[in-house]
Amino acid sequence: MTDAQLALELADAAGDLLLAIRLQGGLAPAALGDAADRASNDLILSALAKARPGDAILSEESPDTADRLAARRLWIIDPLDGTREYAAGRDDFAVHVALLEDGLLAAGAVSQPARGRSVSSACPPVPAAEASPLRITISRSRPPALAERLAAAIGAELLPMGSAGAKTLAVLHGEADAYLHQGDMNEWDSAAPAAVALAAGLSVTRLDGSALAFNQPAPKTPDIVICHPGRRTALLAAIARCR
Repeated sequence: MTDAQLALELADAAGDLLLAIRLQGGLAPAALGDAADRASNDLILSALAKARPGDAILSEESPDTADRLAARRLWIIDPLDGTREYAAGRDDFAVHVALLEDGLLAAGAVSQPARGRSVSSACPPVPAAEASPLRITISRSRPPALAERLAAAIGAELLPMGSAGAKTLAVLHGEADAYLHQGDMNEWDSAAPAAVALAAGLSVTRLDGSALAFNQPAPKTPDIVICHPGRRTALLAAIARCR
């Protein structure tokens, strides 16, 4: 099994588990989110220990260690991205599984189980044509400070949404044209979405146009823009004017 196939299998299995846990009911939202996070994490880590026992892991739900900084192969996992949305019964949550090899994204998968869809870096969909006006998906709970100014400046529509993976899949499936986030997010939030977006031929950068960096001592992604490559120069210029 290739790394990309493994990433997809793990993301889908974890997604199925999350749906089953939510269907059982009986827990308050906070407890439901915590239980689901733990169960999904346990499933993914157990499978990786069997399939790729020598690889390092960075997961939102596991203690971080400095050992990963020297690892050639690092799995970056978010077992439940969008816990708030999951616990509220919404569909904009996701599972993220990505592999970093020699500092570069080598494979990744994002599953959005409540929508019955998942994407792997091995076989991403061809991005749909852009709409007019441009639709930009942003955080539902932490919208970028510049979002309203940007939308007014370029005549775009803002689409608030939960998980970073759900936002990226919205772009890949033609439900949005770009994804914008401003303010710290963690590497487990951004790695798998970036991996599948890059594999699909989309532009993935920071707001200043620089590349995303992973396996940093403090595993943070300060900001991110995912868009069609032909839109990149104009969108980044507009963002710079609105900051």
